[in-house]
Amino acid sequence: MSNVPVVELRGLTRSFEQGGERIDVLRGVDLAVQPGEIVALLGPSGSGKSTLLQAVGLLEGGFGGEIVIAGHAAEKSNARARTTLRRDHLGFVYQFHHLLPDFDARENVVLPQLVAGKPREEARERAELLLTALGLGHRMTHRPSQLSGGEQQRVAVARGLANRPALVLADEPTGNLDEATADKVLAQFLELVRGEGSAALIATHNERLAAKMDRVVRLHEGLFE
Repeated sequence: MSNVPVVELRGLTRSFEQGGERIDVLRGVDLAVQPGEIVALLGPSGSGKSTLLQAVGLLEGGFGGEIVIAGHAAEKSNARARTTLRRDHLGFVYQFHHLLPDFDARENVVLPQLVAGKPREEARERAELLLTALGLGHRMTHRPSQLSGGEQQRVAVARGLANRPALVLADEPTGNLDEATADKVLAQFLELVRGEGSAALIATHNERLAAKMDRVVRLHEGLFE
């Protein structure tokens, strides 16, 4: 396994202007996530967790400092290179599943693989493997509207892992579920991530869920405590 961090943040900053006032959301954050490591990003609402994940996911600009993905300096890359970094190294799981409603569970997991250039049959086999591992082998041809909240989120987990990302970014991935369902989905999520050998950075405000991960970093007012 490589000793190069899957992501490294050095002095990351992010500020916004609101009502003529400057708001510093991130104030010089340093973080390294190693290959295969599952890190909980813990903090209350408004602490900057989602902003930090957007930075790592290369989803928007305006950040100061350095963002290094798999050894590549993202802040020095052009838009096309950043898109390639996202496609080749990152996977995403959100609080709200954002599944495509007109496609069934399997198709929702196949599509990001096709976008990445995988042959359809290989993508289909990969989708079926992931969905079966998540207990959805009998629900592959169901559309999102036919699935429960927990099932929809498990499809979103499979989609996030479909392209074998080095790092999975998850923003409150069980925050929209009841406690019992959240525990089950998180357990399956962590088991699958570990089985795949991926790393994960998982934002949560739940201390109990964070304790199930390899390491906890606490974000408070834009800085790690």
